Amino acid sequence: MKIVISDYPDVLGRALEKEFAYLREAVPDAEIAVHPYTDAEAFFAAMRGADGLLTAFIPLDKAALDRLPDLKAVSINATGYNFVDLDETRRRGIPVCAIGEYCTQEVADHTMALLLALDRHLKRYTAEIDGKHVWRYYDAPRPMGLTGRTLGLFGLGKIGRAVARRARGFGMNVLAVDPNADPVEAASRGVHLTDADTLLRTADIVSNHMNLTAANERFFDYACFRKMEKRPIFLNVSRGGCVDEADLARALDEGLVRAAGLDVLEAEKPDLAHCALVGRENVVITPHAAFYSERSIDALQRMSCKNLTDCLNGRHCDAFRIVNGVG
Repeated sequence: MKIVISDYPDVLGRALEKEFAYLREAVPDAEIAVHPYTDAEAFFAAMRGADGLLTAFIPLDKAALDRLPDLKAVSINATGYNFVDLDETRRRGIPVCAIGEYCTQEVADHTMALLLALDRHLKRYTAEIDGKHVWRYYDAPRPMGLTGRTLGLFGLGKIGRAVARRARGFGMNVLAVDPNADPVEAASRGVHLTDADTLLRTADIVSNHMNLTAANERFFDYACFRKMEKRPIFLNVSRGGCVDEADLARALDEGLVRAAGLDVLEAEKPDLAHCALVGRENVVITPHAAFYSERSIDALQRMSCKNLTDCLNGRHCDAFRIVNGVG
C-alpha cells in the first residue's frame, strides 16, 4: 500500500513525524511518501500507484482524478474541502474525509484577537514605538470600544456560536444571519437572528463565518459594503472566496469599512507583493493561522491520519467524517 502526503511546500514545512507515526501504527507495511506540490505533472508522477492521499489544498477535479486511477481514499487535514469534486469522487467510490471539529476555540479566539487589535489600533502603536520610538497614545484614532456595540455574524455554526459567546462576555449585542439556525436556540445564547440587510445596516462589526458555497462566493462585494451604514470593522476568518478583495480595498479607501481583519485571502497562495490589502495601517492579515495551536495541530494530525487509514483498511464506519457519502 502506498500513501502520499502532498501539499504546497510552505504547508509541508511543518514537522511530519506524527503523521508518519500515526500512519505506520495503522498500516505498518505502507510506503509513505512526501511530495511538495509545485506542478501538476510532478504531482501525478509522485502519486503513481498511490492508494491514499493526505492533503489540505491540492485540487482534485475530474481531470486530476482521471490521472489517479489507483486512488482509493482522500483525507483532508482541514475542515474545508471545496477544492475536491465530491460528485466525481462519489461516482468513483473514493471516500473523501475531512475534519469536522478540531479548532473551534482557536478560530474564535483569533477572531476576537483581530477585532481587539483593530479597535485598539495596535498596529499603529507598534509601528510608532518600534520604528519611531514615539510614545503618544493620542496619535491613534479613538477606539470605538466594544461594550454596547453590535456584532453581526454571518454563519452561526460551531465557530459563530463560540465567537458570540466571547462577544457577549465583552458586553456586545450579537446579531446573526444563518438560514439553518434555530431562533429559540440562538436566543438562548443571547443571539438575535435577522436578515442580511438589517445586519449590514446596524452592525458595528461584521464577521464572516460562512462555509464557501456557490451561493455566497464573493458575497461581500462593493454593493454589500455600501449597505454597511455604521462603517464597521470587517472580519473574515472563514473562506477568502466569500470576499471580493478589490471591492474590499475600495470600501476601505472610501471609508465604507473602517478596518479589516483577515485570516484568509481569495487565493490560498496569494501574491502578497501585489495585494491591494497589504500594507494598510487599518488592515491586519494573518496567513490562514486561526486554527493554529499545540492542541489543534495534534488533533488535526491524529484525526486526518485515522480517517485515511480507516478508509484504506475498509473500516469506513470508523472514520470521523466522510463528506461525500462513500462507504
